[in-house]
Amino acid sequence: MFSASVFADGTKKAHTVTVSYTVVNKFAADFATAKDITWTVNNNFQRADFTLEGVKTSAFYNLQGDFVALTVDVDAKAVPVKAQTEISEQYKGYTVDHVIVLQNNTELNPEAEATVYFADLKKDDKEVLVRITPEAHIELYKQVK
Repeated sequence: MFSASVFADGTKKAHTVTVSYTVVNKFAADFATAKDITWTVNNNFQRADFTLEGVKTSAFYNLQGDFVALTVDVDAKAVPVKAQTEISEQYKGYTVDHVIVLQNNTELNPEAEATVYFADLKKDDKEVLVRITPEAHIELYKQVK
């Protein structure tokens, strides 16, 4: 087991999480140039948040040490044009605040879609998270506020 001190919610108060030795080694091999690594461990995942080539990225491993998924922050322009059009029609007045790409390990989970986009949309005091399907359609994923 590997222990790391992490800072939660921007506070200076550190707490220690235990990341498996296997995951630390896999992560180091897969993301050798990662910077600013922060680990989080919960009942389901071991998660590394880091910067890779200047891009905010997160890698998820299950508790057995298998790589599960990767999320990468991307520019709103990375969203397929068809989906951008659908967003502007279905969510008039909303602006795209944040977009991530989720890349699933389909060898571990064959039912999962290989790549899925999620876009955070905001308008005044409203916020929604939409999922962009592989066919570039928009689905409401979560009403944030």
